[in-house]
Amino acid sequence: MIFKNSLSRRLIAGVVAFLFAAASVPVQFSAFAQSRRQPPTAPQKKNQRPGEEKKQDGEQPQEEPLPADILKTPQDEVIKVAANLVNIETVVYHKKTGQIVTGLTKENFAIFEDDVQQPITNFSTPDAPITVAMVLEYSRLTEAIGGSRFEPGRYEVIRPLALFLSRFVRPETDFVSVTAYDMRPTPLTDFTNDPRRLNEVINLLLRNRPASSEANLFDALKLTLVGGRGDSVVLEDSKEAKAEYAGLSELQGRRRALFLISSGIDTFSKINYDDARKIAQNSGVPIYIIGTGNLFFKRFEDRLGPLDSLTGFPGRMSFLQAQNALRTFAKETGGAYFPVTFEGELNTVLSSITGLMRSQYSLGYNPGERRDGKRHEIEVKVDVDGDGQYDDKLYEVNHRKYYLAPKA
Repeated sequence: MIFKNSLSRRLIAGVVAFLFAAASVPVQFSAFAQSRRQPPTAPQKKNQRPGEEKKQDGEQPQEEPLPADILKTPQDEVIKVAANLVNIETVVYHKKTGQIVTGLTKENFAIFEDDVQQPITNFSTPDAPITVAMVLEYSRLTEAIGGSRFEPGRYEVIRPLALFLSRFVRPETDFVSVTAYDMRPTPLTDFTNDPRRLNEVINLLLRNRPASSEANLFDALKLTLVGGRGDSVVLEDSKEAKAEYAGLSELQGRRRALFLISSGIDTFSKINYDDARKIAQNSGVPIYIIGTGNLFFKRFEDRLGPLDSLTGFPGRMSFLQAQNALRTFAKETGGAYFPVTFEGELNTVLSSITGLMRSQYSLGYNPGERRDGKRHEIEVKVDVDGDGQYDDKLYEVNHRKYYLAPKA
């Protein structure tokens, strides 16, 4: 929004400050401050990745001696171990009440691939910490469809991010990364559980304004899920402009989820919708989505043209396609889609998303040495009461729908 005089700027600044105070998004998060740990005595990386071990100053890593039989192995002998695993994050809830079912065991589940039952080789219950990659749309398109006379449009994506980081993340165990995208995805912070770093991310987004009118959602999903080369992490202040990233799909041993805050409109990505859909299907990572721009679409749907305008502003078809894309990403990955219209819905929606993330059962099966490059349908069934009959009529099992086998 453009304000013509300093009085308007001061007035809007006061209103924005009041709104964020009411939404309990202070500069210093009390929830984090109460659980903050003692500062380390030795220099450490700013962004500690999940699973990294911290070493105290002057402490040298101890190497365990190799067994004698290993030392006697000939140099030319090579042992190869190949293990294939299809990970399935699953949430079970009652169809009528929506209540999430906990306390299930491996024997309560059954996995079918193309209607053929597969033995469950991996299983874990929903007590593990979560690792969340947050992706938010931060472009001039966001300003255009999310703004009002009282606040800038980017607040529509910053507010749910700030509320999630301040109220629903457990700094003792959880890890979060944040990526903002317009023309290209830009990582703001790598995986971290440092409350100060998460606070810096929110302040960075509040102090700046989007620079591009493009919103390349599909490229952002690709970088986050499968990795690649992208901009260096902003808060690391790296001397290199680019860096290599591993995808969230490669992270093993922790409960994973991608949290997307977006309108769903893609303007100029290098990959198309079908490619992004395949990447999401095969990642094994559930995608939880807050859809933005819904208030704008409901207010001005009848005034929008059926197609995009000559200036590139999205028309009705683009908004409808965007909503369908977000719904598809969530459904096919075992996540959930919440189109948010009003600010008052956020607390309920974020509580639902957090509950689903923390109630995921992690299942896995071995697909064998198949190399047909085809898509195989996955179905998970549950027997809640253990009577030998699947409870399809009473309970819904939310999980990924497909597995794409690699090519030969």
